[in-house]
Amino acid sequence: MNDERLTAVEERLRYRFRQPELLRLALTHPSYAHEHPEEGGEEHHNQRLEFLGDAAVDFLVAAWLYRRFPDYPEGTLTRLRATLVRTTALARLARYLGLGEALRLGHGEAESGGDDREANLCDALEATLGALYLDGGLEAVWQGVAPWFEHELAAILSAETYVDDKSRYQELAQARWNITPAYRIVAEEGPAHARTFTAQVLLGEAVVGEGSGSSKRAAEQAAARAALAGLEAENL
Repeated sequence: MNDERLTAVEERLRYRFRQPELLRLALTHPSYAHEHPEEGGEEHHNQRLEFLGDAAVDFLVAAWLYRRFPDYPEGTLTRLRATLVRTTALARLARYLGLGEALRLGHGEAESGGDDREANLCDALEATLGALYLDGGLEAVWQGVAPWFEHELAAILSAETYVDDKSRYQELAQARWNITPAYRIVAEEGPAHARTFTAQVLLGEAVVGEGSGSSKRAAEQAAARAALAGLEAENL
């Protein structure tokens, strides 16, 4: 990756890395590490930083919402946070930061459009936030992403899109049958860097919906969406 792309990402984050190798690592996809073992081995990629950044953004968004909305109940705060940090939203933030252009990918992944694949962008975003945390602490992380989350929150509140499918289905199931839906992952497919998960939603022992996604969270949302579609079909 050339320094110009690193610099462009830093400018969007409004942060200059003291350890630029952290940002370079955050933007190294596992497929690239596999093809370039001379740069540190097959484990020299962004998945560990992704783990760290995922935890950091969850905490920071939760803390921000807690302070921002002192009268909101826990359930509403949870739904808002889930909407703000879901794969689709984080991929949009990654595009805003220009991470796709800076992402180092293996040849096959690059040829198949991996620089704009939502799962890759979300992973790169979380890894970049992990790198930010290691280089500058939580304040640096939030400084880099706060304006985007402010804008995203305004759109979510306006459209009321924070009422996600899992939450909607849980509310309906509890109201109609007094049962809380349960979820289980029933399949995982694909290579480690491009997994597809399949989830089922159950009411008691009955499977009422199934769906797939690039993360366990996305698969569960898809399963809930299928269950909601089934209810709508029954009503028709």
